[in-house]
Amino acid sequence: MAEFLVSYGWIIWAALILIFLIIEVATVDFYFLMVAVGSVGGLVAHLFGLPWWAQVVIAGILALLLIFFVRPALKRALGRGADNTPTNVEALLGIAGTVTTPFVEGQGHVKLANGETWTAKLSGLSDATTVKTGARVVVTAIEGATAVVIPSERTVS
Repeated sequence: MAEFLVSYGWIIWAALILIFLIIEVATVDFYFLMVAVGSVGGLVAHLFGLPWWAQVVIAGILALLLIFFVRPALKRALGRGADNTPTNVEALLGIAGTVTTPFVEGQGHVKLANGETWTAKLSGLSDATTVKTGARVVVTAIEGATAVVIPSERTVS
């Protein structure tokens, strides 16, 4: 077995590097990229004739160092120009709206500031039981396809 590892160890390291790179392309989380680069260290150790156990130790230590020191900096650098604009449900929280149908038993319809019309219900935080057409509301939560709203102090003239 030792003869095989000495003769064909470079093939094992190259296969591991390829496998880790393929997994990295699928996950894009930079963990497997760091492990692949650590495996390059194992390959270099093999080419210098170090024993198998030393190659594995070098690859492991290098991968751990890269995961803890290079990966966070890489993630920060790549995320620096990211768009942090809220989307989906997060974008609707706190948005103002206007009541389009009066609330009956705590439910009605509102047209939000982004132009969407939603089925809405009054929040349990509100002491109001009815809200008239044209009244201003603010979205506090989204429950499925229903906006949970509270009346706003400002009204539409």
